Formats: sequence, structure tokens, C-alpha cells
Amino acid sequence: MNLAFLASNNGSSLRAIVAAVESGDLAATPRLVVSNRKSAPALDFAREHGIKALCIPTTSDPDAADARLAAALKAAGADLVILSGYLRKLGPVTLSAYGGRILNIHPALLPKYGGQGMYGRRVHDAVVAAGEAESGATVHLVDDEYDHGAVVAQVRVPLAPGEPAESVERRVMAAEPGLFVSTLQRLVCGNLTLPSA
Repeated sequence: MNLAFLASNNGSSLRAIVAAVESGDLAATPRLVVSNRKSAPALDFAREHGIKALCIPTTSDPDAADARLAAALKAAGADLVILSGYLRKLGPVTLSAYGGRILNIHPALLPKYGGQGMYGRRVHDAVVAAGEAESGATVHLVDDEYDHGAVVAQVRVPLAPGEPAESVERRVMAAEPGLFVSTLQRLVCGNLTLPSA
């Protein structure tokens, strides 16, 4: 399985997945890392690990960037596209070309606490404010709405009464990479099938 990654910053899931590939725990090939930011550490990480790294800025001409991204993914032979902290909504060309094959991880148990503006600490603040007894992370398919695509896998993180958002964020972030790796392992082994887009 050929993997392509989109990351705006550090790419923690990217790093965990590449580590699993390099250790022999995941039968996949990382083929491409794309960022919308030239200075993203994820691009340096890709180069250090022999993975093609590409910056495609999205601000000046989003339509051209969308077409360029879809072409780059195709040229890399990507079977799956993994979003690892990619802070841009994907365009229609990429979504059409890779519908049902783009995975994202969200730091909550979707469908709760998702949607536009729900990212980073905002998610955990909302979970704590609602008095939830648990949170977690969700791997889901990406479509044209924020955090809307079908749920593929989840991990639950029990919360202590009165636990602050900072602690919830740390614990959910710690659970995310393992969830992404195990989800990909199940896909590669045929123990998991992606839902319809």
C-alpha cells in the first residue's frame, strides 16, 4: 500500500506511521509528504527519511493548488492519503480523485465536537465544558465538510472528574498515533474495509 501524507506542521501521525513502516510493523510504502507551508518540520522529516517532500501553497490560488495536489498524489501512486495535521480544507479535484481514500484523525469521538473551527485546544475545551466522562480520537474518511466523513476507527480516553483541557489534550494526542497505525495495519491485513465515501 502506497501512502501519501498531508501535513501543515510537525506531522505526529506521519512520524508514527513512518516509524511503523521502518520497523516492519506496517507493510506500506510512504511515497510523498505534502505541506502547504514551506517551513513545516514534516517536510524536513520526509527528506531525512528518503520520502519525496513537496510544498504546495494554498493561499494565492486554491484552485491551482488543488489541481497540483491531485496530480502530485497520482504521480506518487498513492493508494491512501493520510492527513496529519493538515490545516486546509481539500479542494474538489483532490476529493474527486481520492474520494473514499483520504483519512484524517480528529481529537474527539465524532460526530461530537467536530466541524468548522473545532481543532486543537478548542475541541478539548468544549469536551471539558460539557462535562464529558470520556473523549478520544477518531479516524474518519474526508469529504467536503469538516469532520463529516464516515468513521473508520476510534479510541476512547476516560476522563477524570474536573480534568483540565490541557491534560485531556495531552492524553488524546498520545493516543492518536497508535490509533492511526493500528487502523492502517488492519486495512493492509484485510481485517478492516473502508466504508463507502
